[in-house]
Amino acid sequence: MNCILKDAQVYTNGKFEKRDIFITDGKVFLEYSPLFSDFTVIPFNNRFIFPGFTDVHVHLREPGFLYKETIESGTKACARGGYTTVCSMPNLIPAPDRKENLQIQLDSIKNSAVIDVYPFGAITNASLGEELSDMAGISADVAGFSDDGRGVQNTEMMKNAMIEAKRLGKIISAHCEDNSLLKGGYIHDGEYAKAHCHKGICSESEWGPIKRDLELVREIGCAYHVCHISTKESVELIRQAKAEGLDVTCETAPHYLVLSDKDLQEDGRFKMNPPLRSEDDRLALIEGICDGTIDMIATDHAPHSAEEKGRGLKDSLMGVVGIETAFPILYTYLVKTNIISLEKLIALLCDNPRKRFNIGAEIKEGCKASLTVFDLNTQYKINPDDFLSKGRSTPFAGYEVFGKCLMTIRDGNIVWQEQK
Repeated sequence: MNCILKDAQVYTNGKFEKRDIFITDGKVFLEYSPLFSDFTVIPFNNRFIFPGFTDVHVHLREPGFLYKETIESGTKACARGGYTTVCSMPNLIPAPDRKENLQIQLDSIKNSAVIDVYPFGAITNASLGEELSDMAGISADVAGFSDDGRGVQNTEMMKNAMIEAKRLGKIISAHCEDNSLLKGGYIHDGEYAKAHCHKGICSESEWGPIKRDLELVREIGCAYHVCHISTKESVELIRQAKAEGLDVTCETAPHYLVLSDKDLQEDGRFKMNPPLRSEDDRLALIEGICDGTIDMIATDHAPHSAEEKGRGLKDSLMGVVGIETAFPILYTYLVKTNIISLEKLIALLCDNPRKRFNIGAEIKEGCKASLTVFDLNTQYKINPDDFLSKGRSTPFAGYEVFGKCLMTIRDGNIVWQEQK
């Protein structure tokens, strides 16, 4: 595709400026050259062009759970949400714990993905926490190592994984959850749980393993990333670790920044892991976003079938979808409310994950053309029936939001375009 994206507000070098973008041979050019010819002009007056978003925490469910999502359906949903790069999580069947198992996923990505997908390799065999995976054998083909969906319960196992990850030059991306503290809980151990006789999950089940892992990082010095933090204690532990100079980063998700347990309803679309926490936790996460303690926002997009999410708050499976709603929710409830700037949001969705994981896009002369175009003035209601994802369960159903994705381009090819 040879085209000119004309008269847009373009995010480049950390700021916005009104300019044209030239795309040819799958690459971005910011300055016109007489060598360019036969360009299609696409006017985007007063629209915004961002680098394609990067999400380091997405469940694409293939192989093993194709009825929930496939790499094809999941990546098409990502493109519609403005994402051109995602990391797929390893709680699959078979888990990507050795080359032959990982290859199944790599082949599907090659054949079906419409955007760039970088899988995580499992830390332990089948993510069961009993023995290390063949980390060396899969290292070249993974974004890092994670047992997401389960926490590594054994301290010595996590220590050995960190030692090996450091040797391989890879990140440990940790799902931090102490099973001994769960006690059958399924929502936050807060006011809603008490008022409605639900079993609660205590905050220490998250921050306790983070504290343990940070002690190991101090000893070993590996690159360490914490998945989907949700508690104020987690924010403070990571803030202190960064002040010490430890090689640690973290993510949170849109639902933890916008919702708390006061927003819970008796519906499976409000059930995820970790759960929606207290309003104090939410405000601590906002503070962590603002002061740089929290490095990036990831969706933890986790599709399930309608039946699996239709059993109420207590009995539904944990996990909600979010890849098609992330930007409009964050723009509407964080940027338009003046909590953070648009530039800060794009850093959280693009710049910071790209720098940490060495993946993703930027709009720069000669770089590959992977970008997304949004109309920030269009207001609409989130309707799960319109999703491209097979998953429909979102706590944001019916929310009025601003920010509609008009087009997503990956490597110079249009992979999503809003139909007029």
